Amino acid sequence: MEDRQSIYCQQCGGATVPADVDGRLRPRCVDCASITYFDPKLAVAVIVSRDGEILLGKRGPGTREAGRWSFPAGFVERGERVEVAAAREAREEVNLEVEVGEILLLVSYEGEAVVLAVYLAASFEGVPAAGDDLVDVGWFSPDGLPDLAFPHDQEIIDSWVRSTEIEPGA
Repeated sequence: MEDRQSIYCQQCGGATVPADVDGRLRPRCVDCASITYFDPKLAVAVIVSRDGEILLGKRGPGTREAGRWSFPAGFVERGERVEVAAAREAREEVNLEVEVGEILLLVSYEGEAVVLAVYLAASFEGVPAAGDDLVDVGWFSPDGLPDLAFPHDQEIIDSWVRSTEIEPGA
């Protein structure tokens, strides 16, 4: 069961105890027997590219991995279309209006609560500028990358290179 201080029932607010449900420990309410399932949190990232380079943003103070670089990304709000969230994050973080293209990759790891859907920007308008929780933006070639924020960032870039058939250093 996830490491949580106190889990209260989502149905009645009662206390829960760990119970084996479907081969996993899950919180079961002592009052109404309701089970709490820990669903993943969905995030999106957008690869904006031009002339064989990708746009990355430098993460600002107070963010996870501050000072390191990653894609425009963020969480999908409940009830929001995933593609709309991807376009919103690009607008908020790098000041671009993007047309969200196809999904490139879905990233998930055992034990990680966040699932990341990575989209390609089919097109974009505007001049990139740092916004939201970024302090800088820049265009980078696959063989001239800055200090990346997350281990999956290199996996995403490698997948993008394969999908576009770009030769690093070309």
